[in-house]
Amino acid sequence: MKHFINRQQELWFLNEQYNSTTSSLVILYGRRRMGKTSLIQEFVRDKPFVYFLATEESQLQNMKEFAKQISLLNDQQPFADDISIETGDANWDYLFQTLADRVPNQRLVLVMDGFQYLGKTDPAFPSHFQRIWEKHLQHENIMVILCGSVIHMMDAQTLNVNSPLHGRRTGQLMLRQIDFRYYHELFEGLSYKDLIEHYAVTGGVPSYIEVFSKKTGMPAKSEGRSRSHLLAKIGRHILSKQGFLFEEPFGLLQNETTDPGACFSILKSVAAGNNRISEISADLHIKQSLLPKHIKTLIDLDILELEVPITETNPEKSKLALYQIKDNFLLFWFRFVYPEKARLELGDIAPVLQKIKKNFASNQVASVYKTVCQSEMWLLARQGRLSFTKLGPWWNKNESIDLVALDSLGDEIVFAECRYQTQPMDVDVFEKLLYKKNAVDWKNGSRRERFVLFSLSGFTEQLQDLAAGHDDIILFRTPQETV
Repeated sequence: MKHFINRQQELWFLNEQYNSTTSSLVILYGRRRMGKTSLIQEFVRDKPFVYFLATEESQLQNMKEFAKQISLLNDQQPFADDISIETGDANWDYLFQTLADRVPNQRLVLVMDGFQYLGKTDPAFPSHFQRIWEKHLQHENIMVILCGSVIHMMDAQTLNVNSPLHGRRTGQLMLRQIDFRYYHELFEGLSYKDLIEHYAVTGGVPSYIEVFSKKTGMPAKSEGRSRSHLLAKIGRHILSKQGFLFEEPFGLLQNETTDPGACFSILKSVAAGNNRISEISADLHIKQSLLPKHIKTLIDLDILELEVPITETNPEKSKLALYQIKDNFLLFWFRFVYPEKARLELGDIAPVLQKIKKNFASNQVASVYKTVCQSEMWLLARQGRLSFTKLGPWWNKNESIDLVALDSLGDEIVFAECRYQTQPMDVDVFEKLLYKKNAVDWKNGSRRERFVLFSLSGFTEQLQDLAAGHDDIILFRTPQETV
């Protein structure tokens, strides 16, 4: 697997901070499995650096490890014998002063990975590090990266306005999932349809992609073989008790949230079709007033999202707002794995795989395909074929449109429908879209209307003939087959 696809912008940002003429303090964060450490390794590979990985051990043990890493800088000798960390004579101030004294002529990168654990072990450490930064580091030729994966801890210790480090950082970077448009580089040789199905399971998380992209020797030429190949990987890595991802949601929520039980219950409820806060409250028998803090945590983690019709002018007060699981893997897991957990604990995988085989396309891939189409819409905009500034689904009490794009700087509106199905799209889809678009209240009377139809199975001759006579209709099958 190519580790740094879709990470060029992040590397550019880190190098820009490195090339600064003054000291830099960067906060790098994001939930686990996003490849933060791999990104750091790629960034520092041609630079002088000190890499320190903090743990939940005592401050003494962390100081010992930090001292060890400093001693490796430029092949320096270990600390003098009269400095004894074991007896407590050394402290963080001494260690950072020693580091400052050993900064080479070339700019030094100091990486403090797992930074949140230092503050967890000693809540005063962020304040202490503020003083260390001002006393020992900010006037040195150094770039400091504070890296962490427990987002709520990193926020409290480094990003929040009340954090001692809030005004000291020179930049921050949250590492997110890899966008679908890079999947053809990650899974070479797969068809566009196969890429979408892999995306529907792995969801752009680098560690999940790496597991599913490993070669197994099984050919994946025909559609049937490819689907069987994917199902085999699902069985091995997700449904098996020994699989890497069998317990992943439990570990993720345990590691990233302050109340993993509440967050787990919310995701389970949303996956079951309870998309409004009132429905979640009724399903879980929890007061509505207790839900927002947990929902915010899940939104901050890029796991949950609040969707409103794209034309809403006040999204926070929309009565049509719906909560959706944004993370494809967690959506898959809560739909197909969690309801069968008891059976899977007994090793009874075959019937679960059969259920996935039967419902995977309609229950999982069809909804994920709409997010793929969103990505392709932005691609069309970058190519200059469309013009818009906002993009998302639209619905009211009676109708819905998969995607609507609005140009807030002009008058163009784009209506799009997405069909993940086995039959070619026919003119009836377009005719129904013509009817539904009249319910969208946006610059009525002055807007310029365009249409994009997405269909993995192509289009009937009648629809192709219709589109051929209208320059306001785009037919999109794959990026290479767009009319």
